[in-house]
Amino acid sequence: MKAAVLYEPESPFVIEDVTLQEPGPGEVLIQMVASGVCHSDWHVVTGATQHPLPVVLGHEGAGIVETVGEGVTRVEPGDHVILNWAPDCGECFYCLHGKPNLCEAFLGPVWAGTMLDGTTRLSVDGETVYHFSGLATFAEQAVVPEQTCVSIRKDAPLKAASLVGCAVTTGVCVTTNTVQVRPGDSVVVYGCGGVGLNVLQGAVLCGAETIIAVDRAPAKMDLAKEFGATDTLMAGDDTVEAIKDLTGGRGADYAFEAIGIPAVQEGALEAVRPGGTLVLAGLAPMGTSTNFPGAILVRQEKNVVGSYYGTANTRRDFPMILDLYMAGKLRLDELISREYTLDEINEAYEAMLSGQVARGVIVFE
Repeated sequence: MKAAVLYEPESPFVIEDVTLQEPGPGEVLIQMVASGVCHSDWHVVTGATQHPLPVVLGHEGAGIVETVGEGVTRVEPGDHVILNWAPDCGECFYCLHGKPNLCEAFLGPVWAGTMLDGTTRLSVDGETVYHFSGLATFAEQAVVPEQTCVSIRKDAPLKAASLVGCAVTTGVCVTTNTVQVRPGDSVVVYGCGGVGLNVLQGAVLCGAETIIAVDRAPAKMDLAKEFGATDTLMAGDDTVEAIKDLTGGRGADYAFEAIGIPAVQEGALEAVRPGGTLVLAGLAPMGTSTNFPGAILVRQEKNVVGSYYGTANTRRDFPMILDLYMAGKLRLDELISREYTLDEINEAYEAMLSGQVARGVIVFE
């Protein structure tokens, strides 16, 4: 099959003929239909995220089950599925305490780039190639653990459904799961990429009254309004004062940082009112740190909360999000600014990095 392989950091993807083994026990072969172009994969390209190489990246995808290995019970051939890059076992401490997004059972193999048994199913000319997030969706097919497969309704377009695997769930669920935005609340969102636009949508669903979008790309301003922003601001030195002007001089009830840049995280705290909450939903590079003033946190009772995957329960939340989309309450088709073939993956990332797109999607034949 064809797959996009990253051989070393700071290098382009190479389209290769990759050998894919049949699924083993507890594994599923997926015919990929679409895969979103996400910044989290790019962190591996830059070296900001450490991962074994060579690797087939891609973690935001949807497809159709082709075959299943021995013992698989969650899905069967013909099922339409969204792939979940944070699989849950249902039995560990975190799963039993309502945090399946933090499941500890699969962390080792996922970060090692392997299947759950510690081996890979990918190779080029006999040499091992690793799987990113246990998925490796930048390929025509993928062998994945059954725990990563979430079955969905078959009338939902798989191109739109692929985005639910990361950006949509992270953005929408951070407003409903990590924190509970309430009707009438004021919200500011830093970064209007794939995650940020969905935070805006989540704020609308929750009934927020003032929804402010902040970005440095002028092209994102109209897009933010399309996804629910009541006000838009270009990032700059006067952004915090402008936010306070729009929120009665106090600051926002909630600020969501959807980029993962420490300097932006620190600035976003200033935009939160006393007693308000800053939510960090963007994935910062490994090894970076963010400096928050302890005196302000104490004296103004400002809260800082991390959100991983929108604190999602994917088996519950993926179908729910698709139901909202099919009912016209969430905009997924409009997130897809451009479609690409697998051969165009380097072009897709150039467009993402330049801020030209909300979300690019690789569509397979």
